[in-house]
Amino acid sequence: MALRPVARRSVPDEVFEQIFGEVVGGDLAPGDSLPSERRLAEVLGVSRPAAREALQRLAHAGLVEVRQGGTTSVRDFRLHGRLDLLPRLLLRGGELDLTVVRSLLEARLAVGPKVAGLAAERAAHHLDEPLAAAIEAMRRDADPVSRQRHALDFWDHVVNGADSIVFRLMFNSLRAAYEPTLAALAGAMAAEVDRIDAYQSLAGAIADGRRPAAEQAAENLLAPATATLLAMIRDLEESS
Repeated sequence: MALRPVARRSVPDEVFEQIFGEVVGGDLAPGDSLPSERRLAEVLGVSRPAAREALQRLAHAGLVEVRQGGTTSVRDFRLHGRLDLLPRLLLRGGELDLTVVRSLLEARLAVGPKVAGLAAERAAHHLDEPLAAAIEAMRRDADPVSRQRHALDFWDHVVNGADSIVFRLMFNSLRAAYEPTLAALAGAMAAEVDRIDAYQSLAGAIADGRRPAAEQAAENLLAPATATLLAMIRDLEESS
């Protein structure tokens, strides 16, 4: 366990990030024990309250378990982690984790059509104006990163229309994970955000309340860029 002293005072965020990196990187395996709170504070050069707060955050995130008596053990984050880990898992050490990117792409292709179908069923014409505004913003903005943000705004309105708290929270987590990668993915995502007609078809199906058509339009919109990016990931993994 290669912990190092923290440079600044009262920095539970840095303590969290160090232990998080050890856990998801495999240096700390499920079942391993962490030092006591007091020993952890000594090793890291921080106050005990800072170490305690970091451990509490790690426990809340599903990365460790604090047992009665103060023993803290590592948990398998794949079994106990939550969606709010995605942004940290996606970008580690300034690099994209391709397996997490693949998971995000697969998730949005699976969930997007269902969300669109619910929006058509539950919101219909209530989404006319916000969807049209998002599409118009995409049409007018030539910057590839900004166009992705407008596309995210489009889907934000669709998710609102679906009126599902589970899909809402999933979208929040997926968006938080995706936004830091906008510049890196701009080239590949152009195949999607440049297809204004596909967004209009989806918006029209939702406005008309046609659930099957909305689901199909969403799949037609999301599938091409998803296939392109998944193929790129396979090529990168095979060449590494």
